[in-house]
Amino acid sequence: MTPSPTLNTILITGGCGFIGTNLVKYLTQRHYKVRILDNLSTPSSIWTTDPHSSPQPPLTQSTELLVGDIRDPEVINKAVEGIDAVVHLAARASVVESLKNPKENWDANVNGTLNLLEACRYKGIGKFIFASSNAVLGEQPPPVDESKIPRPLSLYGASKLAGEALCSTYYHSFGLNTISLRFANCYGPHSEYNPSVLTRFMDWARQGKPLTVYGDGNQTRDFVHANDVCQAIHLALTALASGPKTQDFLLFQIASGVETSVNELADLIRKLAADHQISVIYEPRRKGEIERNYSDINKARKLLGFEPKITLKAGLETLCKLTWLSTNQQHTI
Repeated sequence: MTPSPTLNTILITGGCGFIGTNLVKYLTQRHYKVRILDNLSTPSSIWTTDPHSSPQPPLTQSTELLVGDIRDPEVINKAVEGIDAVVHLAARASVVESLKNPKENWDANVNGTLNLLEACRYKGIGKFIFASSNAVLGEQPPPVDESKIPRPLSLYGASKLAGEALCSTYYHSFGLNTISLRFANCYGPHSEYNPSVLTRFMDWARQGKPLTVYGDGNQTRDFVHANDVCQAIHLALTALASGPKTQDFLLFQIASGVETSVNELADLIRKLAADHQISVIYEPRRKGEIERNYSDINKARKLLGFEPKITLKAGLETLCKLTWLSTNQQHTI
């Protein structure tokens, strides 16, 4: 598959992180040129943590790395030079951390997004994909869709809602062609620094440690594989390639559409690590976390052609093989 003639070079902010690393591979396999902007604060393990040395794969001749922060206007102006579209993934993504450091979370997630939108406006780029989150919605009767009124419970959710609002404003006021994608709980390869329950469970199980559940475990999430997220981003880029879209294209829920409880997730992972006899520990529920959540993805199906392809069970089995066997652990899979 070749890229659209109107979208050849893509800037990916946060391209050394979890989703970014997967997206770099996904797009370069489809012959896009990719420029990565990342401050290397939480790179996936295949990247170097030393900004003064050369990065590890997946850099290719069609991939360029720019080390810098989205809060630095000078770096941003350099990053958007000569590119056709932006996929904005860079963010402080931890709900818990956002409650501990609200100003830092807001500065990175909101002011950083504003800097990037401004640079796109002045450079006339006009094609912008924003990585949002189901955290903007707060506690809602599931399944959630694009018509729900957001009521974020965390500073992280509020910062992502502000990012959506900025994207909408730049679309209506300046004609910047934006699409916000609300991701559910993402998982997949290169997720070692992703602050999600699934990543923590996988890490604990690999070490033979108990799985700690906050609350009674009946809280639910929608787990979507990184490859399906990359599919959605690519579809959004393709939708933007043909020109401005209607307001219907401003926002999409990107998820599996399947509700899974934390207890069900724990059971799946315990079965994958059966030789370790993993136990479960229950701790008090944490503030700012949603009780039930999964998405209605019919709008993304209809307008983008999005269709999740990887079930949670299949995705976990593959992820276990990639992560556990790479550390020479012997597990029953």
